[in-house]
Amino acid sequence: MKLLIDFFPILLFFVAFKMAGIYVATGVAIAATIVQIAWVRHSHGKIEPMQWLSLAVIVLFGGATIALHNETFIKWKPTVLYWLMGATLAAGQLLFRKNLLKSLMGSQMELPDAAWRVTNWSWIVFFAVMGVLNLWVAYNFDTDTWVNFKLFGGLGLMVLFVIGQALYLGRYLKSDQVTEP
Repeated sequence: MKLLIDFFPILLFFVAFKMAGIYVATGVAIAATIVQIAWVRHSHGKIEPMQWLSLAVIVLFGGATIALHNETFIKWKPTVLYWLMGATLAAGQLLFRKNLLKSLMGSQMELPDAAWRVTNWSWIVFFAVMGVLNLWVAYNFDTDTWVNFKLFGGLGLMVLFVIGQALYLGRYLKSDQVTEP
């Protein structure tokens, strides 16, 4: 259910784009993200900082897209979000000597510090590459191709990356960690 809620705005953006174009889709994405945040707040009582950041980025870049009638802004939104997430992880590691992934997930799995470092840097590089890839598609292909990439390409690459991470981390997990829900 959480996965569906997380991809709710992207899915609605895709459908709205196919039916009514980029500007309507952008408005739908803004509204869907606001609804998503309200639902999370109602259901869990707490909004994570990255969710607030995502809301701010979609409102800012989506709002600029609609107000200025320029689709370039919405095309930059995924890149900005990817780079902000990567920069946050990098700043935690480099400036504060704190592995934010370990802080978030350390209670769910026990890993050696070296594995946490590799995982953290892997996510930083993944987010950097995804940001560049998004811009490459945005500037080298038409908007329809970019929207398809945003949903299918971005999601597909994320799934492949997470599978790769799971395979890497699997060697460090104890058997009782793997079977617990």
